[in-house]
Order: sequence, then structure tokens, then C-alpha cells
Amino acid sequence: MEDENNKYIRFDWAVKRILRDKANFGVLEGLITVLLEEPVHIVEILESEGNQEEPTDKFNRVDIKAKNSKDEIIIVEVQLTRELYYLQRILYGVSKAITEHINLGDKYDQVKKVYSISILYFDLGQGSDYLYHGYTQFIGVHTHDKLKISMRDRQMLEMRAPEKIFPEYYLIRVNQFNEVAKTPLEEWLDYLKSGRIKDDTTAPGLQEAKQKLQVMKMNKAERQAYDRHIDNIMVQNDVLDTAKMEGLEEGRAEGRAEEKCSLAKAMKAEGLPTATIARITGLSEDAIHKL
Repeated sequence: MEDENNKYIRFDWAVKRILRDKANFGVLEGLITVLLEEPVHIVEILESEGNQEEPTDKFNRVDIKAKNSKDEIIIVEVQLTRELYYLQRILYGVSKAITEHINLGDKYDQVKKVYSISILYFDLGQGSDYLYHGYTQFIGVHTHDKLKISMRDRQMLEMRAPEKIFPEYYLIRVNQFNEVAKTPLEEWLDYLKSGRIKDDTTAPGLQEAKQKLQVMKMNKAERQAYDRHIDNIMVQNDVLDTAKMEGLEEGRAEGRAEEKCSLAKAMKAEGLPTATIARITGLSEDAIHKL
């Protein structure tokens, strides 16, 4: 029997209900610190269309938008199932975050650097890694050098790379992780996928998670709501798996029908009697006549 002391709340539920509380910022700060490979301190949670707790919320998606001590915006989004045009959606979300946090009349130097972190519980395209990182660079077409931009900051002229200004994107493909957790990043992936946290973890954020996200610390109402959430996920995954299986079976049936037609055409070309072709392929004589 699983030890209740070692059961931890799923991250998607924690993002929606627990990690928005300033007292629990340390968990989220740890994940972002591990990804960006630099200490991150969250100052506040910003308003976002995903920051809702109503029963009518989009079930598949939860997100959180924060501002760090460098005045940068960080979007953390958890997506449970496939969504069409997902990359376009995160581009829209980042663009919206940028425009929402610059006031009319401000100079463009007030545009905020944005980090978009997507935690995906579905297969997004092809790729063997569980973590992908994308950012903007300008490369010389002929010289292949990286362009740096002259900028005046605090009355000093400096050269800054575009990736220091443009948004950065992290795609975490949770289901692709099948490693033994050794590094802080791997420990985080293990928690995101399996809900496990090592007893002796030193990974940023996971020490806090061990204290803040134990299932046993939920009250009765919270536990009931959480259990319903887990049940809903299981039902939805079962529906999706069933749909996939039905789609595969339908595809196989279509393939078998095409094979029968191809075989019937070949036998018809060889001059075999229609009745014989029908007996071998299972097609009706009328269908064979139409080939």
C-alpha cells in the first residue's frame, strides 16, 4: 500500500489551486530556476485569462503568469491533452503578455522579456528529447555571425544579443521522460510525470514541494475536489485512448477494403470470372463490375 506521507499533489492541480499563494512561490521558483539555470525570485502573480478557479474553466489547461525580480514576465502553462495549433496559441499568449504590460505612451525600452514554459502531457510533433528550448537569433546569411544590437542602458552604450530581449520558449514533454532522476531537472521531470519526490532531494523547489504538496495535508473538501480531478483525467484519457483505438481500427478496415479492391482489379485484368473473384475477395459481384 502506498505511503500517504509520500503522495504528492499533481503539478497541474497545484498550479491551479496552491502555487498562486505567495507562501508557496518557492515551488514554482525552483522549477523556473532549474530551467533558466539562474536563481529566480517571483515578486507577484499577474492577472491572466487562465487564472480562474471556476468549474467552467477549460479542463485541459491551467496556467500562471508571474513577474520575477528582474521585472521579466514568466508564463507557466500545463496542457493535459492535445490542442490544435498549440504553438500558435503559445505565441499569441506571449504576444498578449507583452502588450498587456506596456502602457500607452511608454517607450519601447519598457517592453518586458517573457519566458514561456509549457508542460505538455501529450506528444507534440516528433522529437526524442523531453525538453526543447527556443529563442530568437539573427544570423548573417553570408557571414553566419550572430547580430548584436547597440542599446543605451543607464546612459551607457552596450551591445545586447536579441535573445536577451525576445521571448524564450521551453517545451517540457513529460511523457517522453524515461530516465533515472539524477540531476535537478530530471528530478523535476520525475515529479511532473510520476508524482515522485526523492527523500533526499536538493533540487530547487522540490524541497518546498515535499512540505507544501503532500496529499495528506489536504482537508476533506480539498481532497474530494482533488480526487474528482484525478477521476476526470482518467476518464478523459480513457476516452482519448478509445478514440485512438477506434481510429486505428477504422484505418485498418479501410486498408483491408483497398487491398480487396486492388486484388479484385488484378484478377479481373487476368480474366478470372466475376463469381470466382467475389468468392476469393468477399466483394459483391456488383462492386466488382464497378471496378
